[in-house]
Amino acid sequence: MVAQDSGRGRAAAPGSVDEVHSLLARGRYVSDRSLATAVYLALALGRPLLLEGEAGVGKTELAKVLAEQLGRELIRLQCYEGLDVAAAVYEWDYARQMMEIRLAEAGRVRGEGARGLERDALARSIYDERFLLRRPLLRSLSPGPGGPPVLLIDELDRTDEPFEAFLLELLSDYQVTVPELGVIAAPEGARPIVILTSNRTREIHDALKRRCLYHWLDYPDAGRELEILEARAPEARRALSEQVVAFVQRLRGREPALFKPPGVAESIDWTRALVALDRELQTLSPALIERTLGVILKYRDDVDAVREQLRREAGP
Repeated sequence: MVAQDSGRGRAAAPGSVDEVHSLLARGRYVSDRSLATAVYLALALGRPLLLEGEAGVGKTELAKVLAEQLGRELIRLQCYEGLDVAAAVYEWDYARQMMEIRLAEAGRVRGEGARGLERDALARSIYDERFLLRRPLLRSLSPGPGGPPVLLIDELDRTDEPFEAFLLELLSDYQVTVPELGVIAAPEGARPIVILTSNRTREIHDALKRRCLYHWLDYPDAGRELEILEARAPEARRALSEQVVAFVQRLRGREPALFKPPGVAESIDWTRALVALDRELQTLSPALIERTLGVILKYRDDVDAVREQLRREAGP
């Protein structure tokens, strides 16, 4: 069992791979041994963990469950094309800085003090931490009441290579350099737990990968996917869950391959949608599958291809 840190009201870090596996299971996250090992090593060694895999296989959910079960704040940086330092790391509160300058000028006009506020003193005052707007990466370096947070850098592959360069200092030394202030680092022993995810729409640079532990998160086999459905959609009849798994597994192995095969997230959504239509449902009919394809397939060509296949199999 994971011990509770009663002094801080949060769970202590797991002490073994088995404890990681149990911790994730309590959050209804079904992991295999290799994933539990990767998470344990990331926690034990204080290293960021880069998770790559197809969309919908549970990369983001892992960070959410980890934060929830450890009692930590989850700080999420959702990546996108054009993401920059101002949105991800920090920026200055220019409005408040201008107000500070105006107040200093007003004081000088009124003759307050011997010479008013000197220029160099003013420069130092407007680049004080009270004017610093901390964005997710910088905020993750300051432990909250529940301890160091879990920092989720989600879908890193959506950004560009220059942004990856901003991350290197953080991932290697858990610090950020602000030119006007210097280095801001996480306290020793209070570093954030960092999870990065990528759907591999492009390759992540080697310099960033070297700073992380790495794990490829693949589609689960039928047995593990059934476990996931029983954990995440327990309201479904087992017979229905088995048929959902069988059909989804068949779609993933289909030739020619679909443009975007359904992930585990789609399997869960589909199961819940089917139960919403009929809580006693136990059998998937071709007609019901066809009517609900939009839950698991998100591209028209994929929907048309599967619909045509279902109609061929149904016969005249």
